[in-house]
Amino acid sequence: MDDFIFGTLATDQLRLERVYGSRAGISHAFRRVPLDPLPAQPVKLVLSVGPKETVRRGWVYWTTDGSDPKGTLGKAENGFSAPLFLTHTEWDNVLWGYLSYYETVLAGFPAGTLVRYRFGFEKWGGEEVYSDKGQIFGFYVDDDPLPGWSKDAVVYEIFVDRFSPAKNQAWRKVRTLSEFFGGTLKGIVERLDYIAELGANVLWLTPIFPSPSHHGYDATDFFEIEPRLGSKEDLRLLLTEAHDLGIRIILDFVPNHVSNQHPFFQQAISNPESPYRNWFTFYRYPDEYETFFGVKSLPQLNLRYPPARQYVLDAARYWLEFGVDGFRVDYAIGPAADFWAEFRMITRQTKPDCWTFGEIVDPSDVQMTFAGQLDGALDFILLEGLRQAIAFGRWNGFQLASFLERHQIYFPEDFSRPSFLDNHDMNRFLWAAAGDQRRLKLAALLQFSLSGPPVIYYGTEVGLSQQRDVRQDGRGVPEESRLPMLWGGEQNAQLLDFYRRLIGFRKQSTALRRGTSGIVDCNEALVVLLRRYEQEKIVTIINLSTAEQTYSLADQWLIQIQTDEQCVVSFHHPKTDILLPPLSGVILSPIL
Repeated sequence: MDDFIFGTLATDQLRLERVYGSRAGISHAFRRVPLDPLPAQPVKLVLSVGPKETVRRGWVYWTTDGSDPKGTLGKAENGFSAPLFLTHTEWDNVLWGYLSYYETVLAGFPAGTLVRYRFGFEKWGGEEVYSDKGQIFGFYVDDDPLPGWSKDAVVYEIFVDRFSPAKNQAWRKVRTLSEFFGGTLKGIVERLDYIAELGANVLWLTPIFPSPSHHGYDATDFFEIEPRLGSKEDLRLLLTEAHDLGIRIILDFVPNHVSNQHPFFQQAISNPESPYRNWFTFYRYPDEYETFFGVKSLPQLNLRYPPARQYVLDAARYWLEFGVDGFRVDYAIGPAADFWAEFRMITRQTKPDCWTFGEIVDPSDVQMTFAGQLDGALDFILLEGLRQAIAFGRWNGFQLASFLERHQIYFPEDFSRPSFLDNHDMNRFLWAAAGDQRRLKLAALLQFSLSGPPVIYYGTEVGLSQQRDVRQDGRGVPEESRLPMLWGGEQNAQLLDFYRRLIGFRKQSTALRRGTSGIVDCNEALVVLLRRYEQEKIVTIINLSTAEQTYSLADQWLIQIQTDEQCVVSFHHPKTDILLPPLSGVILSPIL
């Protein structure tokens, strides 16, 4: 089975095109040191110029008042300018030519400063060109830490239409999976006890704004609630009752695009003089316009246009003031970097401890560019690793251990990386694992042993799978992974109990939530992971093989969580032997 994960770099060809394109032109590629500047900290900016570019000299233009920087041939017309300095050249075999590197250093800025910047170069013919296709970059200067509660989060993703109808209501009868099934906000309120007993302390709700679709990623209004899901009063009730249970609420937020039924878009295409025409980018008015992945029903907002940008930012502020605790941001690579810098400023000013993380289905280097703009990014790279190693059994212990070690080292501690096994855009993990619950439990055990806040997609904890693959005849059908939640006797009680115990142990273990981690041993079949916080030590051992394995640890250890009841420990002073059946794992703590 080929694992489909939605994104812009889903094939080797797309990845090669990205590499070639980024090196061939004039590229900043977010090479800013540091990425997230502290107040008064100098900022170094670096660019590369590809061999086909014939440039003579360059400049950086920047502003600190929120406006766009402008300038011509090094002279600032709005804001400030500074020259770029050629530092060195290097040979590039992919481009078969020389790459030139330029840089400059900006003096530090006070806390609370929003900096927008762009780069211009004079070609030898006198024409000025801009780096990165004219993109404007940005950063927000602060010293705000990652919200402390996010480090202790266990997130439960709810696809609202598919989770639970209101009391005494049944699922609607439907003919296709793209129809409305009848889940509501009231239904979630009535299931809060279930969520609390599971142990989740953060709910991520898929979009709840007015929308013509079952998924809601095509809003027609950023300031209201979709009537079939409920009302603002229902959301307020959910917030109140969830907060009383110690559960926070995060909304799915989509700043990149809207529905083609959005009133502003309808006005834009019906009247060429409409004030909303510039909210969208038209190639040939009114029929051809910029969209999300070529989908005509999803026109992309022109966030360079201040009124459009302000509309989205005002919506983020509104819902934080309403009482939500943060945002999962859809398609975060769509809006430009300076939008996210302003988003950071608005959200932190409105609710200093809000948690924001992005859907960034791009490699780790791109995810890292959001440091200081969002609190972090959903860990798609880890997702792929866990599915390759455990769902499909394609990696051995050496490969998985090497990947985990490098992945952990790459990201700074304060960059939040919520981990997950599946979501609403891909095959569920259980489907990818051909229904083998041993593989699901093993993956969950490892997920909860790693540093990122774990995310559970609704139903994964009770064995919800799907009937068909999300890829059919070369097209994506993500609805297959959005079947209604299982309730009552349909739930896998044993799997649910495992998840409850796993979540409970993570919540009581500071080492699992906030400790350092490292691979202490591995072989073809096994990976041994150590988490440590002050005097607390936790060891996780996973058996990737389809054969029984035994592993020995110095000193005496007790099993806290196991995926298989046949996992056993035996003490042979001065060591502990751990017996692991095929595709099983354990979390252990030392006997003090």
